[in-house]
Amino acid sequence: MVERNDNIFARIMKTASKINPNELRTVLVSFLFVFTIMAAYYILRPVRDAMASDWTRTEISQLWNINFFLCLMVVAIYGFFVTRVKFKYLVPGVYAFFAITFILFYVFTNGSQDAVLLNLAIDWSLINYELLLTVDKAFYLWVSVFSLYHISMFWTFMADLFTKEQSNRLFAFIAAGASLGALVGPSIPAFFAESLGTELMLMAALLLVVPIVLSFYLERLKIADLHNESVHVDISKQQIGGNPLAGFKMFFTNPYLLGIGAFLLFYTALGSFVYFAQTDVLRPFDEVVRTKYLARVDLIVNILTFALGMFATGRIVTRFGMSITLALVPVIMVAGMAILAFAPIMIVALTLQVVRRAGNYGITRPAREMLFTALDRETRFKAKPVIDVVLYRGGDAVWGNVYAYLSDGLGLGLAAMMSIGAGLAGIWALVGSWLGGMFNRQDQGTTTDGSDTVRQAG
Repeated sequence: MVERNDNIFARIMKTASKINPNELRTVLVSFLFVFTIMAAYYILRPVRDAMASDWTRTEISQLWNINFFLCLMVVAIYGFFVTRVKFKYLVPGVYAFFAITFILFYVFTNGSQDAVLLNLAIDWSLINYELLLTVDKAFYLWVSVFSLYHISMFWTFMADLFTKEQSNRLFAFIAAGASLGALVGPSIPAFFAESLGTELMLMAALLLVVPIVLSFYLERLKIADLHNESVHVDISKQQIGGNPLAGFKMFFTNPYLLGIGAFLLFYTALGSFVYFAQTDVLRPFDEVVRTKYLARVDLIVNILTFALGMFATGRIVTRFGMSITLALVPVIMVAGMAILAFAPIMIVALTLQVVRRAGNYGITRPAREMLFTALDRETRFKAKPVIDVVLYRGGDAVWGNVYAYLSDGLGLGLAAMMSIGAGLAGIWALVGSWLGGMFNRQDQGTTTDGSDTVRQAG
């Protein structure tokens, strides 16, 4: 009876989400993996953001600047360990490391709320400030690093488990686990923040133990269920080796990686433009009304993202291909920002934010992660953090300054800014279409740099 029910469930999953029976167990464990790490992050995020209310805007902007350079340092240190740690311990080691750091923050936070870690006095040509770095501010910075690193490492691992063809069908469904974690995680601090307090840090650290166990299990399923042991060179008992900073060199010397980087930069550009537009249209309302509307946006986004990942994105990729999939959300953004330019009102801005975030999380992000399945293991584990962490934070900083200069400095209004944003979205669509073409040509063995295949990225 149990076997019969399992077969029925497998058939339902194959019909709904194009998951083959031999893939079902691996996909569900991967779903649980990303659900857990996203729930852990969303438990920590309200703790982090609540701290920021005690600081001035200048202090927060200073922290953003520091965060970019912190990301550079973390990626460089990570590159050092990639060359020296056995591969089978690399992924669980990253999550174990973050779990330990959050336990330490819990200890330090309870030991002294105002403990000073560092007094930064920085004088550069463009930055001149002093910043008293307390435990709270260090925690704020560290969660910001974790917010990108935990999901980047997960997708790097997924690209090592599944073939390119499987990623087209399965990544969107797996990504729905992230949306579910984003729904469940915030509910814990929302209802229990007063009773738990800083124990939320311990809860997040405990959750991060789960992916450590699951990573070892998934390595076994890769062979037992997926039979993908020949997809990548088996170096499970070896180090990846090489230069610790090779990820930066790989990124700057490989056209395919540069294309992914350009795609991400336009992604952050549109995120910044829509975020500031949202801020502008909500400015006339009081804080309670803003909170209510933004909470509704978060709820709708996560529901739509979950639905897209479960039932739509995999079918879009397999039916229309990567070029159309990567360009789909950018094209929608062109139309949406043009509409907002002519009707700069709250409902239009919030609707555009819902469409952008749900489309990005449900369609664009899974499709972008599929691009990395065309890379070899060393390139993924070394170059991907450079793109996902360093370039992402750099894009946030650059586009935030660009928007501020054009709006506050040159006095451009919302309509003009959205018109510029529509143009950027158009370029974003072209980059996505080009990337999709490069990805698709791997099936015919076409090279991505004129001489070597994309798996020889470096």
